[in-house]
Amino acid sequence: MANLLYDALFAPLSVRDTRFLILPDGREITGRDFSTMVARFAHALVAAGVQPGDRVAAQVAKSPEALAAYAATVAAGGIFLPLNTAYTAEEIAYFLGNATPRVFLCDGKKAEGLAPVAADAGAALMVMNADGSGSFSDAAAGQPATFAPVPRGAEDLAAFLYTSGTTGRSKGAMLTHANLLSNAEVLAREWRFTEADVLLHALPIFHTHGLFVASNVVLLTGGAMIFLPGFDKDEVIRLLPRATSMMGVPTFYTRLLDDPRFTRDLVGHMRLFTSGSAPLLAETHVQFEDRTGHRILERYGMTETNMNTSNPYDGDRRAGTVGFPLPGVEVKITDPSTGEALPQGEPGMIEVRGPNVFKGYWQMPEKTKEELRDNGFFITGDIGVIDADGYVSIVGRAKDLIISGGYNVYPKEIELVLDEQPGVLESAVIGVPHPDFGEGVVGVLVAQKGATIDTAAVMAGLGGRLAKFKQPKAIEVVEELPRNTMGKVQKNLLRDRFKGLFAG
Repeated sequence: MANLLYDALFAPLSVRDTRFLILPDGREITGRDFSTMVARFAHALVAAGVQPGDRVAAQVAKSPEALAAYAATVAAGGIFLPLNTAYTAEEIAYFLGNATPRVFLCDGKKAEGLAPVAADAGAALMVMNADGSGSFSDAAAGQPATFAPVPRGAEDLAAFLYTSGTTGRSKGAMLTHANLLSNAEVLAREWRFTEADVLLHALPIFHTHGLFVASNVVLLTGGAMIFLPGFDKDEVIRLLPRATSMMGVPTFYTRLLDDPRFTRDLVGHMRLFTSGSAPLLAETHVQFEDRTGHRILERYGMTETNMNTSNPYDGDRRAGTVGFPLPGVEVKITDPSTGEALPQGEPGMIEVRGPNVFKGYWQMPEKTKEELRDNGFFITGDIGVIDADGYVSIVGRAKDLIISGGYNVYPKEIELVLDEQPGVLESAVIGVPHPDFGEGVVGVLVAQKGATIDTAAVMAGLGGRLAKFKQPKAIEVVEELPRNTMGKVQKNLLRDRFKGLFAG
């Protein structure tokens, strides 16, 4: 029996003498050298007690070694659990207590504080520093340079990814070998990746975007990655001439557009820019195309499913939409209360079904049953609409839906209008307690650089555009919107901040 994911992504590296990872200091790691590192890491995991089905958790800085730890876990038949590097010891205690990993890799600077947390969860703590040093690398140093991968099939688990947990307990999404491989295969075809591609990789690898979309697609197609530890605008501009493609979040592109060095000449040779993890403003789409001649390809995915939809590689990449369902993925819009399919053009709950959809939440059968239907459709929690041409647009999260005076208000519709108002860079619309309406609509605005927002003028500008019940009862101006590490606006923080706005 083969090891499905390992055989497709990592096994080909063992006979590849061409570069696989290009590092910012000029070093290059060949496929064969990376494969050797993976083999030694896999032996080290087995020596530490990892058996098929065991979890390996990692809260480590992005590095070639961190990527190799993912590959080694797959090779050893384990389940990889990447954790956000910003998580506190208290947060880590929850994840380790829930996932009960056999091994926990952490940064040496945090090891002392995390040692009791790992001990409580029964995990062996091993150090992996940003430069690749540490007790884990030491344990791997003397191991053999080859490793026979443990047999794993399509339905065996390959990874846990925990949801961001903005409301309630964070849930561990169980992803199989088939989930990850099927998605990589579809994206590689749809986005035309080949062994000639060099992806500029500045995303974190504790998240599906950087680890499973970016890395898996390049691994599957035999390309190379310029592997940056994070997004550094100067480094990205310096290294873009060596890349053919780039995957990013909206803030990557807005920061590049703020720099005069980011020109059409700099990226004239590029093949593809994609964006995800947070909505891309229509204004950014336009500015990017005007500046570079490239139209960013926006797509839609989530922790539980990887990618669901994508704007076309060939064809109209429409701003404000996330394109069409990927081949093999079904998308339907349903009534959130009944689950019945809604007519085309009506907003409702996005449900998806396909080989990319996860197996369920770890040790949460009730939550799994709530969100994963018996017929295989996953209730995403996102509110969306499909237009007459089949393009999917995200209206907002179900939990962000505002019910004001008995009417449903979808924040995205209002945000699109607010973003067009003079002096407004971006907006977020939230609902907060209101004595008369239940929830009052609040528009939270960020001003363009050097601009001052006239809130009365903004309100006046909405009069002919939105029904009265959709119009904000108040407008607040802030310096910036709170975001998580992937650039998503944290509306729960805004709701907390402005919850007393209509009190008294």
